[in-house]
Amino acid sequence: MGIQIITDSASDIICDNNIGVKVIPMKISFGNDQYIDGVTLTHKQFYEKLIECEDVPTTSQVTPFEFDSAFSEAVKNGDQVVCITMSAKLSATNQSARIASESYKKDVFVVDSEQVAIGEKILVKHAMNLKAEGLSAAQIAEKLEADKKRICLIALLDTLEYLKKGGRISKTAAIAGGILSIKPVVAIENGEVVIKGKARGSKHGNNMLTENIKANGGIDFDMPYALGYTGLSDELIKKYISDSKDIWFGKCEKPSFDTIGGTIGTHAGPGAIALAYFHK
Repeated sequence: MGIQIITDSASDIICDNNIGVKVIPMKISFGNDQYIDGVTLTHKQFYEKLIECEDVPTTSQVTPFEFDSAFSEAVKNGDQVVCITMSAKLSATNQSARIASESYKKDVFVVDSEQVAIGEKILVKHAMNLKAEGLSAAQIAEKLEADKKRICLIALLDTLEYLKKGGRISKTAAIAGGILSIKPVVAIENGEVVIKGKARGSKHGNNMLTENIKANGGIDFDMPYALGYTGLSDELIKKYISDSKDIWFGKCEKPSFDTIGGTIGTHAGPGAIALAYFHK
């Protein structure tokens, strides 16, 4: 009996990258136009539309039917399933997966990552490593439930404009923040987005990210970690890596990074950088 790892596209794992994970895409709508995340709408195309469009895009949860189809196919092939979803506090996608799993109680294990984007991604990668080590589906799910509490995701936003568009902050606060070059530092804690602080400029913001890592005891480099950015340019994430060489020196030759998709990009806007890791 094999094990199928399934996740949603909020993990920012691209559907066709052949890494042994089945990705069920969410839907992203710009006005009346609906796209399939990572399938009919790439991350690059998303940010091109985000910049051009005045309306705030919306995302739709994965439905129980979509999860049921994936679970049914896996079980018919003789596999068990470990399904890792974005935080239940941020989307009803986890609930959809649990509803669908009720028909496969002995074969499907649903894990609420309590994360999103690259925080969810590193939990999926951890599941893949556990699978490679020979753990059963039940053992993988149990380990993920314990280890997800060690995940830290922290991000520096470049603009307050998209938080304003989404109604998360007032227009006055956004204007004041722009004038003062205030860049909010946000994190995922207990499955929810929290504001950790407000930085004056990119340099101070990068320092706050580094301080967060130190405050949490440092990065466990024996576990997966991920760096990501929103928008069309990777210059800010490259600068952060360069400015924080002490974190990576002797641990990895050259930290890699990927784009962050529409689930978070809708609210963060372009120019955000993020780091997700398991703390020691």
